[in-house]
Amino acid sequence: MTGKQRAAGTDATLLENQEQQALRAAVAALGRRYGRTYHERVRQEGGHPDELWQEAGRLGYLGVSLPEAYGGGGGGITELAIVLEELGAAGCPLLMLVVTPAITGTVIARFGTDEQKRTWLPGLADGSRTMAFGITEPDAGSNAHRITTTARRAGGGWVLSGRKVFVSGVDTADATLVVGRTEDSRTGRLKPCLFIVERDAPGFSRHLIEMELAAPEKQFELVLDDVRLPADALVGDEDAGLLQLFAGLNPERIMTAAFALGMGRFALGRAVDYARTRQVWKEPIGAHQAIAHPLAQAHIDIELARLMMRKAAQLYDTGDDTGAGEAANMAKYAAAEACVRAVDRSVHTLGGNGLTREYGLGSLVTAARVARIAPVSREMILNFVSHQTLGLPKSY
Repeated sequence: MTGKQRAAGTDATLLENQEQQALRAAVAALGRRYGRTYHERVRQEGGHPDELWQEAGRLGYLGVSLPEAYGGGGGGITELAIVLEELGAAGCPLLMLVVTPAITGTVIARFGTDEQKRTWLPGLADGSRTMAFGITEPDAGSNAHRITTTARRAGGGWVLSGRKVFVSGVDTADATLVVGRTEDSRTGRLKPCLFIVERDAPGFSRHLIEMELAAPEKQFELVLDDVRLPADALVGDEDAGLLQLFAGLNPERIMTAAFALGMGRFALGRAVDYARTRQVWKEPIGAHQAIAHPLAQAHIDIELARLMMRKAAQLYDTGDDTGAGEAANMAKYAAAEACVRAVDRSVHTLGGNGLTREYGLGSLVTAARVARIAPVSREMILNFVSHQTLGLPKSY
């Protein structure tokens, strides 16, 4: 990526304050020191990006959105999205940023007891501890109302039973924040609740899901076989239900947008550098509109999606959960579409070279699809917008 394009792609003087701009520049510098070579080496060796994670923690980037009282930076999802986007643009994204500080850290900071905050937030902030998040189930898919993982009271505590799939990073996490359902004493209906399940809890087991996706972070199926939990494993109010759940899911969507945008920027940067220097005829191939226009369109798509992501993050950080919910879904949708198109056009620009390991784009073809699918599919986002924004009737 040229210096001119880098400036255009990261110029946020009208949208970000000086501290946020400084954070972006510092994280970008950290990302360049590791880069795609590091990311691919870790992946091929079957390891985890521990060195990058630990250094990002020492520098305060992992906990930038968590409260200062517990070792965080006192910022918000706006700052955390900057961190993930810039690492992704450097080719070394940290997927667990979506999970540990954005979902679990946010939920505990907003709804956890004082003891839960003291126990978990300092470690989540400095990177010494991680927490996974389990919501998806084999038979529930995107329908959270069909979750069958249930919790019942027993002996002053809880007993949790069920299954979860596609849970990232359980092999390295100290605990998993599990979405279960409890019975409402007034209505008898099941409502969602959040429980901290530590990795060595009896009855709690994990099984690797083999994925075609080329990423250091692994995916797992979880089995909770009558896992006994203490009373204080419950996070927040038993009656709060969806309020607490979406306090974590809205940041998840914003961070998924950041993940996708970083990936798209990385791919586009490689393609632009190639198009400026690759010469087959008289002029570099980037002089031809058939090459230049698709790349320009990809850049426009990315910039538009970045604007919506910033809007969503700012709404969330100012406490507008309703506005943030709409904007977060739109940002995730727009960023996923922009990322897929940017990767596709970048690979096509390089031709056969786009599928070689040297340029690091081939593995992004599969990775780019993830943002369209997870944590919620593009079709479910379209359902949300058609129902909640446009007021159209539901089909389900």
